[in-house]
Formats: sequence, C-alpha cells, structure tokens
Amino acid sequence: MLLITLPTQPSSVRVRIWRALKALGCVALRDGAYLLPEERQALFEPLADEAREHGGSAMVLRLDATDDAQRMELLALFDRGEAYGAWRATAEALHVELDDLGEAVARRRWRGLAQALEEVQRTDYFPGEAALQAQVTLADLRDALDAHYSKGEPRALPDHGIALLDGGQFQGKRWATRARPWVDRLASAWLIARFIDKQAEFVWLADVARLPRGAIGFDFDGARFSHVGPRVTFEVLLASFGLDQDPRLMRIGAMVHCLDAGGIPVPEAIGLEAVLAGLREMHNDDDLLLAAASGVFDALLAAPTEGRTA
Repeated sequence: MLLITLPTQPSSVRVRIWRALKALGCVALRDGAYLLPEERQALFEPLADEAREHGGSAMVLRLDATDDAQRMELLALFDRGEAYGAWRATAEALHVELDDLGEAVARRRWRGLAQALEEVQRTDYFPGEAALQAQVTLADLRDALDAHYSKGEPRALPDHGIALLDGGQFQGKRWATRARPWVDRLASAWLIARFIDKQAEFVWLADVARLPRGAIGFDFDGARFSHVGPRVTFEVLLASFGLDQDPRLMRIGAMVHCLDAGGIPVPEAIGLEAVLAGLREMHNDDDLLLAAASGVFDALLAAPTEGRTA
C-alpha cells in the first residue's frame, strides 16, 4: 500500500504522479492510499521518492487481510471486468461491420484490438475468466476475418481445437441433456433446434449415466458436446457447426457464458437470467420450458445488432 501526500507545488509533479498511478492500474482505497500486489511493490518506489523530493510525504507499507472474506473484498477491487466489457464491445462492433470494410482496414482494426487487449491485461493483476474469454473473442474475430476475406482458402484446425462438423450428419437425432435445464442447456437446445437439427427430439435425463442408445449428449461430463477450455456448451456448438461467424449468435453466446461461467459482464445477461428464472418457475415440464425459452432466444436473435438495423 502506498500512502502518499502529493506536494502542492509544482502542479506538474502532482499531475505526473497521478497519471502514473492511474497507468499502473492500482486500486485507490481512499485519497492518498493505493494498492498493488506485493510483487509489484517496486512500481511504487519511484513515485514515493518523487513525492518526497518535492516536499510531499510517502510510505510503502505491506497490507495483510485479516481473514479470507476481507481478502476477497480487496481482490474484488482489482476486477477488470468493466474494462474487458468495453473492449469486447469494440470487438463486436468490428465483427458487425465486416461487410462494409475493406480487408486492410479490418485487419488494421483487429491489430488495434489486440494491442488494446494487451493494455487491459497489463494491469489485470489477478486474471480470471474474463481474461480467458477475451482471448477467445480475439481469436474468434481473427477467424471471422480469415473466413470473410479469404473464402475458399484451406484452413488449419483453429486454435481452440474444435473441428468443424457436417451438419448433415446430425439430422433427425435425439439430443439428451440433464433435466430441469438452465441457461446453457436451454440456449444450446434452442440453438440445436433452430440452426443444427430442425427435427431434433430432446430427452431430459434425471441420470446422465442412462443416456439412451443413439442419443447425442450435450452439456454434461462425457457428453458429445460440452465445455471445451473456456467455452461453454453453447459456444462449442457454435464453433462445431460453423455458426460462430454470426454476430447475433455470438452476442447470445456472450450472455450465456456470462451467466454460466462468469467472466466479461454483459448488461443484457441480468435481464435474460430473470426471464428464464421466471419461465422455470412457471413450467415444470421441460419441453414446455424449452418452448417458452425458445421464444426469448428468438427475440434476442431478432433484436437489431448494435450499429446496424434489422
């Protein structure tokens, strides 16, 4: 912890130290009290020296939490979710605008996004799900650029290792998942019925060990389709069936990921969670629940994408 009183003059010193503290991404407990992880203590030392040299005061102290709850409270102050959210909004805007951009401009903007993400990660001292998700978003956007501007070019297996499947081999199938589906399972079932297998039949399992013969499992351990790395099942299905080039579906995927695994916050996710929770209370039958939830996802799909009207 840096306890600092900035000198009144010269004002240039006050501004320089304040900007340096902001650039470090440190947490302000209150005026004059700033936090960094212990291994970054050396970053405070030159600022403390400069403050003292110009008549201010400064001390660099070690701060220990009194218990786990307080430690978690302090760590939460370093959360970079808002910065990652703003970064992803810019990435989504580029995805939407690909049809209107030349390749050179689009790739230059992608490189700018990569640099901007590095800047966010530079001060993300306790990276978690949001950092992983941002890397996935950047890689997916790069794949979208390659697919858009290099149509017909042979492509290696993408970094996420999820092979592109032939949707024609997945028609008229029985799809099985855990009973009383929640966000990821509901969204995945909707995606399957809407885009992958329009004759899909769904089986809701009380015991996943009793998977019916020939059924395709999703969103449970050992299922044909489930989480892969930082991707939730909905996102895995998008990648598996080449649906991850649609910004509308990717936006829904971001909401599903936020609610299922945390990570980068999505403003609409709170509303989606509330609506699905209400539908779950209204419908004890899982088929009826899926039918009702499908209307919600259809509406999200139909909603105009930011920057473009439907």
